[in-house]
Amino acid sequence: MAESNYKPHAVCIPFPYQGHIKPLLKFAKLLHHRGFRITFVNTEYNHRRFLKSLGPNALDGLPEFHFEAIPDGLPTSSDPDSTQDLTAITMSINKGFFMDSFRNLLAKLNMSTSPVTCIVADGFMSFSINAAHELGIPVVSFFPIAACGFMGIRHYRALVEKGLVPLKDEECLSNGYLDMVIDWIPGMKNIRLKDLPTFLRTTDPKDICFNRAMLEAERANKASAVVLHTFDALEQEVLEDLSSMLPQIYAIGPLQLLLNKIPQDQYLESLGYSLWKEETECLQWLDSKAPNSVVYVNFGSVVVMTPKQLVEFGWGLANSKLSFLWVIRPDLVVGESAILPPEFVAETKERGAVASWCPQEEVLNHPSVRGFLTHSGWNSTIESLSAGVPMLCWPFFAEQQTNTWYARNGLGIGMEIDNDVKRDEVEKLVRELMEGEKGKEMKKNANEWKKLAEEATDSQGSSFINLENVVQVLLGQTK
Repeated sequence: MAESNYKPHAVCIPFPYQGHIKPLLKFAKLLHHRGFRITFVNTEYNHRRFLKSLGPNALDGLPEFHFEAIPDGLPTSSDPDSTQDLTAITMSINKGFFMDSFRNLLAKLNMSTSPVTCIVADGFMSFSINAAHELGIPVVSFFPIAACGFMGIRHYRALVEKGLVPLKDEECLSNGYLDMVIDWIPGMKNIRLKDLPTFLRTTDPKDICFNRAMLEAERANKASAVVLHTFDALEQEVLEDLSSMLPQIYAIGPLQLLLNKIPQDQYLESLGYSLWKEETECLQWLDSKAPNSVVYVNFGSVVVMTPKQLVEFGWGLANSKLSFLWVIRPDLVVGESAILPPEFVAETKERGAVASWCPQEEVLNHPSVRGFLTHSGWNSTIESLSAGVPMLCWPFFAEQQTNTWYARNGLGIGMEIDNDVKRDEVEKLVRELMEGEKGKEMKKNANEWKKLAEEATDSQGSSFINLENVVQVLLGQTK
């Protein structure tokens, strides 16, 4: 239809990790509802994974919401269903490979009947800001992380200038150095070095991931606007402090709650977000369990553990005598298959279920789920509080440590488990999460945050209003 040619055309490009693709795809659906034509850009590797997970025709899409794939410059993976190495992807970005692929795609799209009018790019793909400037169009940097995680990375430069990082030697990782309290980061009182995003845990001044993260957070100032996947009431103090550094910063979330409140095209509503095939049988299993009786266990899409850690978690869950649903990805255990001992399987067959991947938000919102043993990725954290589910946190890397710190100290909805996993501690903390006084207090707090999340996404709420403001930026109607 002729009038469709006059729609604004937003190109959306995520960092090529599951935890980045999912929220940006949700944001793209919200923009589509506001009248934007969408081109969503995955790497060829992740495009293939999507087709494997969702079905061969899943991305055929609509004329106004379609998918493109660009090469990532990496060797073909020996495992077509695992998360690619972060350092390798970062090196490819540094060499300009992504930038060249993206520029070529934009040139192709601009030859079509619907030229690109704006770009929404993951904040960790800041080369897209240069591409937008070359075309003279608005660009929004979308960070699918918490404001406190972003604030931590924004202060990497100050940590370097004060001589606190890079670490002097490897001993700093174990001698208590990381317990040092940092009392000068705005909105994050008494945070420890160990609670800040983990890329700083390096002895190499040229560490590629540390320097890339630092640079990307600083480059956000060059975008037309910055979006964080959070909401004003959730991180009020940090957001206020960030707004003095980045005037055009908007908290928009939880994204799923915003999506829940709009009518959607049938295709978009059914379009999933997962690079792994989701096993929905677990929902029927949850149906057979009593309300508030199940602990859900999922360590996300990137975390890996040793065979010993897997077994310690397993026996901790078994010894708690509680029902559990445990997601164990095929690549969860370093270098080998994730195999639990036969005795564990026999002990837990009546009250335990294991899946390789699942529809997490449906699980968290199921009435039988009472607690969440998690790696504290930000998607998992905001999905958990949106469902009113408290957490037991086992952070692995990036800003997961910061999310855990905030869940414990800022939100009152989390407890932390030691990195050196012991079955007795797992058993004790899982029981506390599910049945203890601390667990009850965290459940009450989680329900309060759930209510505030719903309010933020109402038609008069802060996230709804912020979304409208960002739409105006993308339309080029604000400066």
